[in-house]
Amino acid sequence: MDTSSLLRTSGTVLAVAGLLMSGCSSGSSSSSASASPKAAKSGQPQKKTDALQVLQPLPDAVPAGLRAYYEQKLSWRECGVEGFECATLKVPLDYESPGGGEDVKLAVSRKTATGPGKRLGSLLVNPGGPGGSAIGYLQSYAGIGYPEPVRARYDIVAVDPRGVARSEPVTCLSDSQMDAFTQVDQTPDDQKEVDQLVASFKDFATGCQDRSGEVLGHVSTVEAARDMDVLRAVLGDEKLTYVGASYGTFLGATYAGLYPRRAGRLVLDGAMDPSLPALTMNRDQTAGFETAFTAFAEDCVQREDCPLGGGSARDAGRRLQGFFKKLDADPVPTGEGRRLGESLATTAVIAAMYDEGAWAELRGALQSAMDGDGAGLLKLADLYYERDADGSYENLMFANPAVNCLDLPAAFGGPDDVRKALPSFRQASPVFGTGLAWAAMNCTYWPVQATGRPNRIQAKGAPPIVVVGTTRDPATPYRWAEALAGQLGSGALLTYEGDGHTAYGRGSECIDSTINTYLLEGKAPKDGKRCR
Repeated sequence: MDTSSLLRTSGTVLAVAGLLMSGCSSGSSSSSASASPKAAKSGQPQKKTDALQVLQPLPDAVPAGLRAYYEQKLSWRECGVEGFECATLKVPLDYESPGGGEDVKLAVSRKTATGPGKRLGSLLVNPGGPGGSAIGYLQSYAGIGYPEPVRARYDIVAVDPRGVARSEPVTCLSDSQMDAFTQVDQTPDDQKEVDQLVASFKDFATGCQDRSGEVLGHVSTVEAARDMDVLRAVLGDEKLTYVGASYGTFLGATYAGLYPRRAGRLVLDGAMDPSLPALTMNRDQTAGFETAFTAFAEDCVQREDCPLGGGSARDAGRRLQGFFKKLDADPVPTGEGRRLGESLATTAVIAAMYDEGAWAELRGALQSAMDGDGAGLLKLADLYYERDADGSYENLMFANPAVNCLDLPAAFGGPDDVRKALPSFRQASPVFGTGLAWAAMNCTYWPVQATGRPNRIQAKGAPPIVVVGTTRDPATPYRWAEALAGQLGSGALLTYEGDGHTAYGRGSECIDSTINTYLLEGKAPKDGKRCR
């Protein structure tokens, strides 16, 4: 179980949040983002004052060394998907040495405004991650599935962040190695299994270092936010209009913190709290999955086809834990070479928590696995990991820790730290706590030291920013949205009382109409507005 947790966004797209695998990307340079922060030693405890520091804006004037990037012209071309155009944007590998070092080529795509009505400019979208392909999201959903009035007035634009998908992707393991990695036992029962888990994280980190080159040290969220400002300028927009989901909210908030005067209409859906250290982030999200599972279980036990039986949600949780324990000792066949053990089964259940629309599929897959056929749960786990039918993996699970491990110092310094934290993780989630605690150790052995730290993001001077939180969101707990909206000087909290991850485009007329009005008219909702 590699819980670099996938965050489900609107439509059928899954994007990763990467919170559990590495402590979530929620940090950036704390004093002046224009200067390289001192590397934070992996696993070193954070001082309490760190979380109180505020991300400072960059100067309004574009530095001379960056002008060539800001003044470049994009050459748009058809890119194989009807109605969409693609281009390549050049940005510096290292913003401290622009022009003097290597450049990064970023893939960009757009679908131009369809009309009628006056064009409002570009609307940049990001589905989350880190590691989710924004271009994939645009071409499969946002460019065709966003509300028609929004698509009529905006060019919908996406850029794959550095290290992701089409933008010089980070890579770490071969497909067969990745298959093995996803099956490593993340609930070790003895020292031998702890050693095997540690070895798997070390091998993963070494693979990333060996296969990814210099870009591995330059995929932070601050750098991605600076790339977005270059794109904004190249597109001809005075201000950035943006919809970010899940990790995309941290990316958007970071942009607003760095460039408050260039922030336009920003929607941050499924919000993250950038002031938290990695350990707290991981534990909070563990509790979020328990909340989501409780909602699933309460629904399940009332149904005749519930594989977890009747009674209470707590009873269902105990039965699921018992099933996981059986799989740990004796994996079941799946109809192919891989067998379904505890790690893959847990990943499958977590994947289904992102959208209540997957609950029925999960019930059937659990029943089949309990009857000795793990194919259904394996399918859910493969969807989570972006493993294709031919056995190949997208780079999502490689880009995910690459960004996270730069953005924050690791949650743990080693196995002893995990053991000390296990009681609090188990309290947060009796079902998932043990596995998610051990999974949070992956940045401990990362080959590149963290350059970020927790920060408050205020973005003083920015216009109203809409922060959206879902009350039973599994991956970005609702209190994170409350926290971010409270930090932002102009934050307006919009609440969806419901299940699943994120809210825009998931069936709530109240949420959708409120956000559409904001994007089209600039009218932000009253802070504290609630939708059901």
